Amino acid sequence: MAKFCRSPGPEGAYALPTSSRVRVHKTIAAMNFRKIWVPVGLAVLLYAAYTSYGWLGVAGVGGGIVMWLLLHFNRLMAVVRKASNMPIGYVASAVMLNAKLRVGVNMMHVVAMTRSLGKQQSPQGEQPEIFRWTDGSNSHVDCTFQHGRLVSWEMYRPSQDDGPAAAIEHTPTP
Repeated sequence: MAKFCRSPGPEGAYALPTSSRVRVHKTIAAMNFRKIWVPVGLAVLLYAAYTSYGWLGVAGVGGGIVMWLLLHFNRLMAVVRKASNMPIGYVASAVMLNAKLRVGVNMMHVVAMTRSLGKQQSPQGEQPEIFRWTDGSNSHVDCTFQHGRLVSWEMYRPSQDDGPAAAIEHTPTP
């Protein structure tokens, strides 16, 4: 896990370690690559359908593309609907979230795992974006996203200075 440190700049922006910067650039390049080649690939597919089957091929491939877009839109709406029922920044277990996170997953995947929107810790509209999810025991996970992809995360658990937990009494059932 990468640790964050405050930079001496006037805004107090977060600085990432050098090893994370390299991964960020690879993620950004891959994301820009997808933004260009997916529409080009779809246009080539439509052209191939037209040259092979005419307008009937375009209708078939166009229907498949619309179905693909509707499936993604439906998943997005389901994730947002589930997240709307939970408080912002709440997760059932920060430990389980910490175990499930992987570098490179997108923001929608993390919101689907937590079933809630994260509480934004960074200034609005600046990169990297930092979101926090907290559970009932005040443990929290800070996730850093660069252009919508998870770059790093850090978990914090409060100390247990209260001593051992009290024993649970079991009452026999009649």
